[in-house]
Amino acid sequence: MANSMRDYLRQEMECEGLLECIHGLGNLERRCFRTLVEAARPTTVDELAAAVDRERSTTYRAVQRLCQRGLVEKEQQSYETGGYCHVYQVADSAGIADDLQRALNDWYAEMGHLVYEFRETYANDHAGDPAADE
Repeated sequence: MANSMRDYLRQEMECEGLLECIHGLGNLERRCFRTLVEAARPTTVDELAAAVDRERSTTYRAVQRLCQRGLVEKEQQSYETGGYCHVYQVADSAGIADDLQRALNDWYAEMGHLVYEFRETYANDHAGDPAADE
């Protein structure tokens, strides 16, 4: 794990790293997301739990966090014999990318504002102060 932003930027990053950074995903959420991306069809929690080798309840909580962040969509499928199940699939990738871009733009604007505040606060504090030159 990086100790500073510079350390973080020097690390090799994958697409899921951006999701981790923006959405605070943990390892299990990243694994579930990757598994859903690679799935050929919508997937049940039981199938996903088997694929990531975790208990169903733990996997369910991870998938719910992905749904809450808009990264995964839940759909109800009905059985021909009656009953239903929920299946999950990755949300629209273009929509996810747009959300990531907005979050990065917002972050960049906020960091720019903080740099401006830093400049105003510290650059002028020592202007004309002979003790600051020592």
